[in-house]
Amino acid sequence: VSSIDPSQAVGVELLVVGGPTHAHGMSRESTRKTAVDDKANTYAEPTVTPGLREWIGELPAGAGRLAAAFDTRIDKPVWLTGSAAKGIARRLERGGCRLIVRPESFLVSTRNQLLERETTHATRWGSQVARSARSPVSSTS
Repeated sequence: VSSIDPSQAVGVELLVVGGPTHAHGMSRESTRKTAVDDKANTYAEPTVTPGLREWIGELPAGAGRLAAAFDTRIDKPVWLTGSAAKGIARRLERGGCRLIVRPESFLVSTRNQLLERETTHATRWGSQVARSARSPVSSTS
């Protein structure tokens, strides 16, 4: 989100938005700062600010724009980890977007690496998003 201005979403037909789950939900500035210092974080350019919360808040009104939301979270039960995807989806809907699939989570190890099976999971989900974008009548059902 630090390299894509929210204003660039004007005219975009489908937004696919995702981020990591921090402290049971979407990251906050404090949790992003903690993540930067985490030795398990091997991402070359970790985002401290702005975060998804701020970025979504600055999106132009959705006016029915199609959207999909995802997150990454530790491979533990969702009641234990929480899910950023749910918060992302709620914020997109509040902004006027229309979700075409249910929010999805992709699992990572405690070393912050996507689990091997999750590549197939993400591919299937991406295909579902593409199919739903072509015929969004079924929405999140």
